[in-house]
Amino acid sequence: MTEVVSIRFRGSCKIYYFAPEGIECRSGDTLIVETAKGLEMVECCMGNHEVEDEEVVQPLKRVIRIATGTDKENAEKNRAKEGEALEICRQKVSDHGLDMKLVGAEYSFDGTKTTFFFTSDGRVDFRELVKDLAAVFHNRIELRQIGVRDEAKMVGGLGICGRPYCCKAFMDDFAPVSTKMAKTQNLSLNPTKISGSCGRLMCCLRYEQEAYEDLIKQIPKAGTFVETKDGFGTVEQADILRSTVKVRLDTDSDDKLRIYKSNELCAVPGGRPPEGEKPQHVFEYVPEEEKNDEKEAPRWEARVIVSPEEQEKSKTVLKNSDIAEDISETPREDARQERRRHSGRPHRRTGNNKRRTGKRTKEQQS
Repeated sequence: MTEVVSIRFRGSCKIYYFAPEGIECRSGDTLIVETAKGLEMVECCMGNHEVEDEEVVQPLKRVIRIATGTDKENAEKNRAKEGEALEICRQKVSDHGLDMKLVGAEYSFDGTKTTFFFTSDGRVDFRELVKDLAAVFHNRIELRQIGVRDEAKMVGGLGICGRPYCCKAFMDDFAPVSTKMAKTQNLSLNPTKISGSCGRLMCCLRYEQEAYEDLIKQIPKAGTFVETKDGFGTVEQADILRSTVKVRLDTDSDDKLRIYKSNELCAVPGGRPPEGEKPQHVFEYVPEEEKNDEKEAPRWEARVIVSPEEQEKSKTVLKNSDIAEDISETPREDARQERRRHSGRPHRRTGNNKRRTGKRTKEQQS
């Protein structure tokens, strides 16, 4: 076993192993490490841990130190200068009339080298451009040509699914994707629907390819002569995700199709026999066991355990709520009179009684 530290470089999702050299590192720390290009500031993904010797490529580069406040300030200054350097390089490219598209610029940690990333359809002679840039920045200049997929990874953005690009979010390498995968998944072969913003086939076509290949093995293809539980017929259409097929039985009319599950039919070896011969019986239908209607609680759902004391409290709360409901159903007038009776205050006359009293007073005066 070898003790290592897992780190990730800026703008990359791939994880590398470095030797801690006795330094205690924790996940989320910013480290200064030694690389073939000099010192670099990286992010620690996993602290000191041990891995198998077969997983490590010797010799391991070492961790120099945990980044200090001065190191972080230098890194921020370098990032601030990257935007200005990119604008200067674009102006120089325009002056030389080169057919290249600048994507980004990156300063090394010690500031001794500036790397410019660009895309181009062909080879570009940028020797004069490098001389002009070296005279401006007074350090080592590197121009690196990248592909359109790497450009999308550096720039980032949102895909047609509404989520960030997979290559920018978590992919550490680009896996090959072919049009055959789109055919296997019954997707439209329209390039605008199966291509990403980089113009290449979407990387997510590969995610479900193995699942589709396993499902395809369980159901027969369209046009296959099969035996079902109701007789022999021909498959007209297959639904891979539902694992069902539509079959036209020999005993049915041409416009009638029946839907069968993958366990309710079987392909006949050799296909349909010649006319006049009886098909070979190869299928024995075994019905599925009936499932209980009761829904089981999900495995992730935590069980709620209530103590006897909590049960008594809940009963008391329910009893009080029932009493409150009974009081709320009592007429307002009865409740008002009951409060007056307990308070000892005299009963007030209503407005109608006052009017009657006023009429009697007038009659008496008359």
